[in-house]
Amino acid sequence: MRIALIGYGKMGKTIEKMAMERGHKISHRIDVANLDTLPEVSSDNTDVAIEFTQPASAFDNIRQCLEHGVPVVSGTTGWLGRWADVEQICHNHQGAFFYASNYSIGVNLFFRLNKYLAAL
Repeated sequence: MRIALIGYGKMGKTIEKMAMERGHKISHRIDVANLDTLPEVSSDNTDVAIEFTQPASAFDNIRQCLEHGVPVVSGTTGWLGRWADVEQICHNHQGAFFYASNYSIGVNLFFRLNKYLAAL
């Protein structure tokens, strides 16, 4: 799989290491220093973009990828005021988007347990 890393901090570097160990290729490493290269990320060279940046830039990063036919996985928090816009962009471009505020198994089990207990 060809992966674009959008946000090349601690999480981006960890994802890169794990992806490479599993035989995937990193198509782009986008960070604040080379953000102007984000438009180069397209379905011609990337299968998925993994976005872990800052709330102020997350929506634009997600939008650009979806508009270029690249599915996005995001873990950036603080931008959800634009959720409806992302849904519309996905619809308009037949895009794919996956978001979670935390990818830890333990935290997600905790979320699921809380949902179950609240329903009792």
